[in-house]
Amino acid sequence: MNLPNYITLSRIFAVPLFIWILSSNLFGGNHGQREILASTVFLLASITDGLDGYLARKRGQITTMGMLLDPLADKLLIAAAFIGLVQFNPHIVPAWIAVVIIGREFLVSGLRSIAVQQGFTIDASDLGKVKMVVQIVVVVICILERRWHELNIGALMIPLNVLAVVGIWFMVTLSLVSAVDYFVAFWKKIDRQVVKKRRRAFILSRRRKQSDVAAT
Repeated sequence: MNLPNYITLSRIFAVPLFIWILSSNLFGGNHGQREILASTVFLLASITDGLDGYLARKRGQITTMGMLLDPLADKLLIAAAFIGLVQFNPHIVPAWIAVVIIGREFLVSGLRSIAVQQGFTIDASDLGKVKMVVQIVVVVICILERRWHELNIGALMIPLNVLAVVGIWFMVTLSLVSAVDYFVAFWKKIDRQVVKKRRRAFILSRRRKQSDVAAT
């Protein structure tokens, strides 16, 4: 175990804490205290997503365990956030949105797993990185929106309800577009693999025919 892996594990351990804060009645009547605390935990956990990768590359500590735990931690955090929001703020995050977002994450993970089995990798696209940032911002907005009117900062007249709705739809659209982008990249590389295999088989067959002719 190294420092980047410990940071990744902290993100995994933050998931049950985040869910407990959202679902617990301990902070329910304290004028947005639960919303602020849940948003803080989620933001801190999200920051570790970039921090562990940066440290692993800088310190030369990229390990098999880290490559396994990092995407797992990301998926757990996003899944926990949207499943929790379905219960916590259902008028902003209905169940079907959670299904779309979580389904997209598992689809991309599946494509990457198949790609590894085929001998190539699918790097994170720019759209995927932007999608992750948008998801973090939207989750925080959706958490705070629930009792925004009770917070003192609500006096700033920021229309958080409108931002939450617009953000959710933008995030869903971006998630689907980035999923298509990953799918296209996957099939392009699969096609290249097929072409290479056909060329290799063609060359081998020609060599065999030439060797058979030479032998006769």
